[in-house]
Amino acid sequence: MKIQINTDHNIEGRERFAAHVDAVVAKALSHYSTHISRVEVHLSDENGAKYGENDKRCMLEARVEGRQPTAVTCDAETMELAITGAADKLKHALSSTLGRLKEHR
Repeated sequence: MKIQINTDHNIEGRERFAAHVDAVVAKALSHYSTHISRVEVHLSDENGAKYGENDKRCMLEARVEGRQPTAVTCDAETMELAITGAADKLKHALSSTLGRLKEHR
């Protein structure tokens, strides 16, 4: 499973976030890693330098073999919370999708 990370120009510390995102996503999706070819991560700060509630966004899109991509988004006060929230949402979405696929076999 390859994890590709994209950030907007408002995100600082890209290398630090890359390591953190990679660890969080890999851990959350470890159970499904054999079915996933790639996970695209899009990190953004919707308000830029201005403060705003829940203005940090993490969008994850998983490319599952033989299926349409599964995408989730999480907005939060901090980037860490947005990443963790999106990883949990994607884990649950894949659990549902791959669980139904397993039942049909």
